[in-house]
Amino acid sequence: MSVIRIDMEKYARRQHFEYFTSLPYPYVGVTNQVDVTELVHICREKQLSFYLMFLHAAALAADQVPEMRQRIHDGGIVEYSECPTSHTELLDNGAYCYCTLHHHMPLAAYLENAEAARQQCRQKGSIEEDDDVESMYFISTLPWLSYTALIQPVAGGEESNPRITWGKFAEDTRGRQQMPVSLLAHHALVDGVHIAAFYQQLEQQLRILVSEAAAG
Repeated sequence: MSVIRIDMEKYARRQHFEYFTSLPYPYVGVTNQVDVTELVHICREKQLSFYLMFLHAAALAADQVPEMRQRIHDGGIVEYSECPTSHTELLDNGAYCYCTLHHHMPLAAYLENAEAARQQCRQKGSIEEDDDVESMYFISTLPWLSYTALIQPVAGGEESNPRITWGKFAEDTRGRQQMPVSLLAHHALVDGVHIAAFYQQLEQQLRILVSEAAAG
């Protein structure tokens, strides 16, 4: 993973950046219904973890949008070549811990590494991050509810990690499985067009992932 600093003199959104970084709450978020019918089917057929499969697709999709890999740093912008995920793992006592995953690897290797990392973080049971926090996508789920909106906590200031959250999938009137997927990002870095690009990339990554799992 590498990181570069954006030249603010040439940055096309410089005025937007200056405006939104001046606001007390500069975050923008969307909840969108995503069709996961084929993913649900292949996970059941191949006995794969739906959670990890969707997490893999979401991380890869986010990395395809440069603005999602950008972070506010020392009053400017840095851009990472790729970003790991930090997701929540539920513990037996009802609390949760954080687990870091890297996703640029073949699916089989990702699933194997992810399961090992999940077990390790559950044993540790800590919310302390074990990687460069600034680079991460923050991932969480609400698997008990098929929600329509979500409000998330943010630290404010230069804290600009995108947050990706999803809920319970449910069957629509056509018999398709739809799942609410929320994205929260810093508006100094991300506009509506970039949010839309993430969801478009997510649909594409889900198709690729289903094909890869079927072939395996």
